[in-house]
Amino acid sequence: MVDDVVLKNATETAWSVYRARHPDVDPQDSRRCLLERHLQKRGEEHESDTEALAGFGIAYRQRFFQDGC
Repeated sequence: MVDDVVLKNATETAWSVYRARHPDVDPQDSRRCLLERHLQKRGEEHESDTEALAGFGIAYRQRFFQDGC
Protein backbone atom coordinates (compact mmCIF):
# COMPACT_ATOMS: atom_id res chain seq x y z
CA MET A 1 0.00 0.00 0.00
CA VAL A 2 1.19 3.50 -0.81
CA ASP A 3 1.99 5.76 2.13
CA ASP A 4 -0.64 8.53 2.26
CA VAL A 5 1.97 11.28 2.56
CA VAL A 6 3.93 9.96 -0.42
CA LEU A 7 0.74 9.73 -2.50
CA LYS A 8 -0.39 13.23 -1.50
CA ASN A 9 3.01 14.78 -2.26
CA ALA A 10 3.34 12.98 -5.59
CA THR A 11 -0.17 14.03 -6.62
CA GLU A 12 0.46 17.64 -5.62
CA THR A 13 3.74 17.73 -7.55
CA ALA A 14 2.37 16.13 -10.72
CA TRP A 15 -0.80 18.27 -10.64
CA SER A 16 1.21 21.46 -10.11
CA VAL A 17 3.45 20.68 -13.07
CA TYR A 18 0.44 19.84 -15.22
CA ARG A 19 -1.36 23.07 -14.28
CA ALA A 20 1.79 25.13 -14.88
CA ARG A 21 1.80 23.82 -18.44
CA HIS A 22 -1.97 24.21 -18.79
CA PRO A 23 -3.06 27.27 -16.77
CA ASP A 24 -6.60 27.11 -18.13
CA VAL A 25 -7.26 23.91 -16.11
CA ASP A 26 -9.20 24.52 -12.91
CA PRO A 27 -7.40 23.46 -9.70
CA GLN A 28 -10.38 21.24 -8.76
CA ASP A 29 -10.73 19.64 -12.20
CA SER A 30 -11.96 16.03 -12.09
CA ARG A 31 -8.80 14.88 -13.85
CA ARG A 32 -6.99 15.37 -10.55
CA CYS A 33 -8.93 12.42 -9.07
CA LEU A 34 -7.98 10.29 -12.06
CA LEU A 35 -4.36 11.25 -11.52
CA GLU A 36 -4.50 10.32 -7.84
CA ARG A 37 -6.09 6.93 -8.60
CA HIS A 38 -3.46 6.25 -11.24
CA LEU A 39 -0.66 7.09 -8.82
CA GLN A 40 -2.18 4.97 -6.07
CA LYS A 41 -2.31 2.00 -8.41
CA ARG A 42 1.27 2.61 -9.56
CA GLY A 43 2.44 2.86 -5.98
CA GLU A 44 0.77 -0.41 -5.08
CA GLU A 45 2.35 -2.17 -8.08
CA HIS A 46 5.80 -0.75 -7.43
CA GLU A 47 7.05 0.52 -4.12
CA SER A 48 7.95 4.05 -5.07
CA ASP A 49 8.99 7.28 -3.50
CA THR A 50 7.38 10.67 -4.01
CA GLU A 51 9.63 11.67 -6.90
CA ALA A 52 9.08 8.44 -8.81
CA LEU A 53 5.31 8.63 -8.40
CA ALA A 54 5.27 12.29 -9.40
CA GLY A 55 7.18 11.39 -12.55
CA PHE A 56 4.62 8.70 -13.36
CA GLY A 57 1.86 11.26 -12.79
CA ILE A 58 3.41 13.88 -15.04
CA ALA A 59 3.83 11.33 -17.82
CA TYR A 60 0.26 10.09 -17.31
CA ARG A 61 -1.33 13.55 -17.52
CA GLN A 62 0.81 14.55 -20.50
CA ARG A 63 -0.24 11.44 -22.40
CA PHE A 64 -3.95 12.12 -21.77
CA PHE A 65 -3.67 15.81 -22.61
CA GLN A 66 -2.23 14.91 -26.00
CA ASP A 67 -5.19 12.56 -26.53
CA GLY A 68 -7.63 15.37 -25.75
CA CYS A 69 -8.67 14.19 -22.27
